[in-house]
Amino acid sequence: MIVEIITACCGAVVLCASLVYYLLTYNYGYWKKRGVVSPVPQVFFGNSKNTMLRRSTFTEAFKGFYDSFPDQKIVGFYRTWTPSLLVRDLDIIKYIMISDFDNFMDRGFAFSSKGLGMNLFTADGDTWRILRNRLTPLFTSGKLKNMFGLIDQRSDIFMNYMKPIVDENPERDIYTLIQKFTLGTIAACAFGLDLDINDSDSMLTKIDNLIFKSNYTIELDSMFPGILKKLDMSFFPNVINNFFYGLVKTVIKERNGMPSNRKDFMDLLLELRNAGEIVGTKKHENEKDRTLKITDDVMAAQAFVFYAAGYETSATTMSFLLHQLALNQDIQDKVVKEINDVLYKHDGKLTFDVLKDFTYLNQVFDETLRMYPVVDPLTRQALCDYNIPGTDVTVEAGTVLFVSARGVHYDEKYYPDPYKFDPERFSPENSKGRHPCAYMPFGIGPRNCIGMRFAQVQSRVCLVKLLRRYRVEPSSQTRPTMEYNAERPILGPKHGVPLKIVVRTAQQ
Repeated sequence: MIVEIITACCGAVVLCASLVYYLLTYNYGYWKKRGVVSPVPQVFFGNSKNTMLRRSTFTEAFKGFYDSFPDQKIVGFYRTWTPSLLVRDLDIIKYIMISDFDNFMDRGFAFSSKGLGMNLFTADGDTWRILRNRLTPLFTSGKLKNMFGLIDQRSDIFMNYMKPIVDENPERDIYTLIQKFTLGTIAACAFGLDLDINDSDSMLTKIDNLIFKSNYTIELDSMFPGILKKLDMSFFPNVINNFFYGLVKTVIKERNGMPSNRKDFMDLLLELRNAGEIVGTKKHENEKDRTLKITDDVMAAQAFVFYAAGYETSATTMSFLLHQLALNQDIQDKVVKEINDVLYKHDGKLTFDVLKDFTYLNQVFDETLRMYPVVDPLTRQALCDYNIPGTDVTVEAGTVLFVSARGVHYDEKYYPDPYKFDPERFSPENSKGRHPCAYMPFGIGPRNCIGMRFAQVQSRVCLVKLLRRYRVEPSSQTRPTMEYNAERPILGPKHGVPLKIVVRTAQQ
């Protein structure tokens, strides 16, 4: 009797284990059935083990997929057990991101529309279309020119902040220093706040740590696509939602619900709020008008994404750039010579219009972003069944497609000797004829980064002033190659960016 019970129990355990195994692996033949190559998946993890366990950043993991199949246009893979597709071919990338964009408007990651869910970055395609159309005017040359004074002022404050710190000890983590600048600039240009950058315990600094802190909602959504939206769950903790909602309410109260003369981000949102419902562009002539009411929640969501995108990404890019200049003194000398020549030509005055004359500095930025695309991979979700051009493969509606910007940027077909820092890749002569999808640091197509030009202005102003005053050199802690923090969803340094910051002499 006991033997029979034990046998029955063992059988039940084996049956349950077999059932669980089947449920965890039944989908792993999905791409093979469709004739698409894919790396071998592991039970439960699929091909996402290293990112799920935070052993690797997303950008490094997807570059690994890209590099492993050099002869393939597309590569299938599994996020846990959910089939997804990596697109390697530049012409196919162009179809998805640009030509057939209406079929791929969504990013493939959605959560509750309450709180911060209606932000421009993660909003569904229809909401994005309305918001993008109305927020784009904030980043015209005229509006950026109006903001230039604020950016210039914050850069001077930052230079004054740096002086005693560098005088005390020239070996510093430039990453944490630059974060002070971008934080102050975003606060001033977006919200009209005059932050004290000496305050290391500011609420905005704490919010940054929460926004970019590792959590597993991305993995949950990949296991059960759409579950966050269905369960009305947010990607962010309530403290973040409450902070930006409170910030917006405070600014509205201070400005009496009306736009001020600052012409900043909050002024534009107040104009939209006071207009009531805003109407988006139609995809088709016979389509009904799509409208969106600008509530305080919607305003808070846009304030959040402007802050999150403008603060951390710019600080990271500038830090990586300075790291490369420290390692490549000849390039740094060339940048500084250009800065001095341009400013001499303009009587020492740095203005919005003068920025366009820094052609070599712009090439240095382009090369930095080639080597370190901060927001990567790029994602798009198929809104309907779609035949991949040039193949016999049809992806089903709901499938998320990925593009590895880092994979493309380090592909020797497009950039020979890709691990070498070489700004000459982006000279007018060398850029001529390059495929438009061979360079994607800000995304590409209609849903690229709307704040790209703002980021370019704030970064260039800061570095022009910094490099006129200081030379950056390797410190005793400087690593020749950058290690990345796998705990953060976007690219960032694991150990900071330690450099030696030396005051320039008149001869330098």
